[in-house]
Amino acid sequence: MPRDDRSTRSTARLDVPRDWRRTFLARPAYDADAFGRLSERIARFLGTGQFLVYMTATILFWVGWNIFAPESVRFDQYPFIFLTLALSLQASYAAPLILLAQNRQEARDRVQYERDRDVDARSRADMEFLAREVASLRMAVGEVATRDFLRSELKSLLAELDRDRDNDRV
Repeated sequence: MPRDDRSTRSTARLDVPRDWRRTFLARPAYDADAFGRLSERIARFLGTGQFLVYMTATILFWVGWNIFAPESVRFDQYPFIFLTLALSLQASYAAPLILLAQNRQEARDRVQYERDRDVDARSRADMEFLAREVASLRMAVGEVATRDFLRSELKSLLAELDRDRDNDRV
């Protein structure tokens, strides 16, 4: 009997991945979205004027130090190979981080677009409902007797009663 219970439990949960087997060391918790958030912050910073000022100051300091400092403390001679390597490394990491941030923004935009489309569909349905209600109210008001119509009818009835009374007197 317990064997059947286990088999039904596992077949009922085929859409859920099995838990990892227990180990002696605790598995570190991993936030899958943390790297994406970090890449967005970096990409946001790379697109600012502050980054351009910092990068320009760093490069000017690097070049100035390696040209005007005493030769014993220079770390990158004239063709600035190390500077080129550092800038290439920075660019090789910046491009994928920016692309990752753009992909995450595109996913957020897609979700927002779906929400906007749902809201638009609901608004459109509400407007159509209200238009039908207004049309039915207009039709109902057209069939309702107005105050002026009732006054005129009552006046004509009163005049008819007055005539009948006058005819009865004669």
